[in-house]
Amino acid sequence: MTNKILRLPEVIQRTGLSKSRIYKLMKDDKFPKTILLSDRAVGWIEKELDNWIESKIRLRPSMEDVRYDDK
Repeated sequence: MTNKILRLPEVIQRTGLSKSRIYKLMKDDKFPKTILLSDRAVGWIEKELDNWIESKIRLRPSMEDVRYDDK
């Protein structure tokens, strides 16, 4: 089993979040933390990011919970 490391551009692409929003969520302990790759480089563990995305999908309302008003 390998652990793939994702850099910021791919994390932004996968989540649709901005850089500032990602770092704000990390600060609030609501997003996976980075790992230090070198003095000036960080990355995210792909599996942790995938788990975070899956948790967001589980939190969305089901189609039965969504009401559409016909007008």
